Amino acid sequence: MWENMLHVLRSFKEFHTSEAIKILLRRVVFFGIYTGILVFVVGNFFPISVRIDTILLSLLGTLLSLLLVFRTNTAYDRFWEGRKAWGSLVNNSRSFAMIMHGILEKDDIENRTFFAKYISAYAHSLKGHLRDNIHFEELEGLEGKVLERLQNAMHIPNIIGAELFARIEQLRKQKLIADPHLRSVKPHHDAFIDIAGVCERIKRTPIPFSYGFYIKLFITIYVCVLPFLLMDKYGYYTIPSIMFAAYALMGIEMIAGEIEEPFGLDSNDLPLDAMARTIYLNVHEILGVEIKEDPVQEF
Repeated sequence: MWENMLHVLRSFKEFHTSEAIKILLRRVVFFGIYTGILVFVVGNFFPISVRIDTILLSLLGTLLSLLLVFRTNTAYDRFWEGRKAWGSLVNNSRSFAMIMHGILEKDDIENRTFFAKYISAYAHSLKGHLRDNIHFEELEGLEGKVLERLQNAMHIPNIIGAELFARIEQLRKQKLIADPHLRSVKPHHDAFIDIAGVCERIKRTPIPFSYGFYIKLFITIYVCVLPFLLMDKYGYYTIPSIMFAAYALMGIEMIAGEIEEPFGLDSNDLPLDAMARTIYLNVHEILGVEIKEDPVQEF
């Protein structure tokens, strides 16, 4: 029970440290100030009675709720599709390493080291590619002409994938890999390319701007009109009521905006660093290659 409570508190803390939530809190404060000024001016200087049909406002609230549900589901679909793609990358990396472990001789250190480094480098390069910032020091063991080629490449994961397949073909020509082995390895290699394509599709196909702008505008108008309905009855208690309404409505919209881009560095994004590190650890362990120590933890 206490562990669950601590987990909830940690999640709540992380939830409120993201940049999107900081922006949200500033907007909530703005609506609090707006409502306070409105209640003060109307209550003391310009008493007005604005009659707004509560049924109409309820219908608009229901419509807004449906829009927010659709917006959140759309964003979460993108987040979950990215999570499935990286889960598939973890599984295919492990399977690829297991097959090569079974094919290669135990004393073939050169080829075992090659596949351990390049399979794990593919995950690290894909992570950097999706964040538009590849750290070449993470591509452990890649050097010489290959590293120079990567530094000048437009699509680094493709180059690493090509090097992997070139080594597989080289081993086939040397009779170290038979054709049945090739049929076992190729689906996992092809899966790497497919996964990169899925992640790029998510990254390069954002939610249409007009759709997101329309929902933001609808929320803003709704929250701005709401005080006129409440201040006659609640007085200054309208201020916390409007702030809570703004927090709830705008918070849902902003969280959806944050998780629809799952490959970034925000607190709610996918833990790509930990996933890539997990692939590194698993692949090196399977192939019996020395593991480089790193503080990044498994996910």
